[in-house]
Amino acid sequence: MPDDVLILGIESSCDETAASVVKNGREVLSNIIYSQIDLHTVYGGVVPEIASRKHIEKINPVIEQALSDADVSLKDIDAIAVTYGPGLVGALLVGVAEAKAISFAAGIPLVGVHHIEGHICANYIEHADLKPPFMSLVVSGGHTHLVNVKDYGEYEILGRTRDDAAGEAFDKVARAIGLGYPGGPKIDKLVREEKGDPEAVTFPRAHVGDSEYDFSFSGLKSAVLNYINSEKMQGREIIVKDVAASFQKAVTDVLVEHGMKAVLDRGEKKIALAGGVASNSALRAAYDEACKREGITLYYPSPVYCTDNAAMIAVAGYYEYIKGNLAGYDLNAVPNLKLGER
Repeated sequence: MPDDVLILGIESSCDETAASVVKNGREVLSNIIYSQIDLHTVYGGVVPEIASRKHIEKINPVIEQALSDADVSLKDIDAIAVTYGPGLVGALLVGVAEAKAISFAAGIPLVGVHHIEGHICANYIEHADLKPPFMSLVVSGGHTHLVNVKDYGEYEILGRTRDDAAGEAFDKVARAIGLGYPGGPKIDKLVREEKGDPEAVTFPRAHVGDSEYDFSFSGLKSAVLNYINSEKMQGREIIVKDVAASFQKAVTDVLVEHGMKAVLDRGEKKIALAGGVASNSALRAAYDEACKREGITLYYPSPVYCTDNAAMIAVAGYYEYIKGNLAGYDLNAVPNLKLGER
């Protein structure tokens, strides 16, 4: 094993085409992201076919830029890490095919990375002191997982959503109140800038009876839609900022309650937030308050590492690589890949 290990990360699971070079699993030398948000906003969400076509167009220039910004060439790269699931199958296939082609042509080892593992590992980039074991809450557009991180690459899922992910609920509610896509950042910004009242409307906090750590946001989403329809039918004005704030508070309350319960039940002293919703200012503030009250150390990445990016994939790939967990050229996209599966 060389003194310094350089990993080229490739991420294309949804609507970001990304490439990054990371040294020794912690130091980001480059992180290039081509976002397709503007393309999909007009449709109110990601259109898989459009996403796949744009990945094909952008993936080579993005990788070339990542290598250039890091001032390295392929001959300096020790392994290529690529997201192979979960995600949109067409989008994943673009990244996987690209990684396998470069690996074969350049003779560089290949590592397959789970997307959720990447989100968890994003916390290692800016927190040199963070090492397993710790608890992690992964909240994004497609996933809401409460994970016990036992070691690098070793995970125990304690809870997950039974229906909508938290980020998905944000998108649907934002669309219903006229904010558009992407919903999470727009709701957060509106509430923060317009001083929405989180106590204005009482929305439900769902609990799953047979699993104390699982989540459910479908009922909350329906409650918001029903409230909006009821107010319209009765001719009452809908205060959008208050509806947004009340909804956001309902989501945040459940995410904090379940995460803190898991930390305290397991006797952990650290919890790390991950995923796109981890950049939500209300969620961060609520966790910061709860962790200070209980003497728990809180970690979360900078916003650029919360959303889909290749630096987190390279970090996760580094820890798989040093363990010898390499992939063959039969590596394929697995859109419904479960955390811990290989």
